[in-house]
Amino acid sequence: MDHFFPADILLPKKDFFRWAVIACDQYTSEPHYWQEVGKIVGDAPSALKIMLPEIYLEDNPQERIEKINQTMQEYLKDDIFDCFEASMIYVERTQADGKIISGIVGAVNLADFDYHASAHSLVRSTEKTIVERLPSRVAIRRDAALEMPHVLLLMDDPRFQVIAPLSQQKSQFKCLYDFDLMLNGGHLSGYLLDKETIKNVQTALNALVEGKESPLLFAVGDGNHSLAAAKECTALNHSPLAQQALVEIVNIHDEAIEFEPIYRVLFNCEPQQVIADLSRDLAAAQGENSHHLRYVTADSEGEMFLKATSKLPIGTLQKWLDEYLADKPSLSLDYIHGVGAVEKICQAPNTLGFIFDSLDKTELFEAVANEGSLPRKTFSLGHANDKRYYMECRKIK
Repeated sequence: MDHFFPADILLPKKDFFRWAVIACDQYTSEPHYWQEVGKIVGDAPSALKIMLPEIYLEDNPQERIEKINQTMQEYLKDDIFDCFEASMIYVERTQADGKIISGIVGAVNLADFDYHASAHSLVRSTEKTIVERLPSRVAIRRDAALEMPHVLLLMDDPRFQVIAPLSQQKSQFKCLYDFDLMLNGGHLSGYLLDKETIKNVQTALNALVEGKESPLLFAVGDGNHSLAAAKECTALNHSPLAQQALVEIVNIHDEAIEFEPIYRVLFNCEPQQVIADLSRDLAAAQGENSHHLRYVTADSEGEMFLKATSKLPIGTLQKWLDEYLADKPSLSLDYIHGVGAVEKICQAPNTLGFIFDSLDKTELFEAVANEGSLPRKTFSLGHANDKRYYMECRKIK
């Protein structure tokens, strides 16, 4: 039984450069980035005009959503798309560092996805889904005529049987686009797969889970809340088209895919008191059943070993933080990329940063299978400007 499907994929007929824009959940604190995107796009048809950057979620969202839905209808009426029926697209994204991530755009059944932490579905979340974040995304998708994917689904293919062969075969496929992305987004190329290759892809995917009890085929690498919103919308939009979602699948073993840790910083706290409380609750000797942790404050830094209550250091720490902060509303927690950024932030008084070992990407599938969804913001796939840009579309009504 196949679990990844061809779809009727829409692509703009021209001007890919101004069409493709980065995913909505990037640059959420940098309005100048989105202003620059707007200047580049101008009056041209663009994905920018049929998506809602999260930085604007609190700025007249209903008015913006209505405009998005209207623009989608106009684009369909104005025939700005080419439609590639029953298709999959092999994608190569060249990052700023020159490395190339290879993927395939196609569809998954949303019935195969469950975002709850205890899920045993074929497609599972890798991080805890914050249900409070779903209503705004549901509102955007509920009445939309089109979807655009920024969802990346990871698969565990250590023998490189699904996607890697396509790199050698791409000269045989029709090139659909090949261009530089705006604002240092790298380069994007896409190739139309023929029917025989699509079948080979499906067969190779099926082999990854064949004979496994409670198989995990895809783990969400990016776009978890967007996919969860799509799942919620299956009950609101009964079109058969809305029961699937367009995604890109990538191999977690692709050398270009790098997991970057997301550290924790506590604000408005008494750092030494927090450290003492953490030590009281979880201090342990170095060994197999402990996790190493480094902490940073304005006037000190140190390290400790914590008794492992989770397979991952962040799992142990986040579980403790959730319980510790539950009755301390004056304290706030933020999620910070980069050791240097944590150390700089923690020069301020009453601030405490925690630095820990990153999740090894080869451990992800085992961790999700054994523990369910990981804590929110456990890892990031690469840098912000290397994130997926919107390109392909699909009708969902």
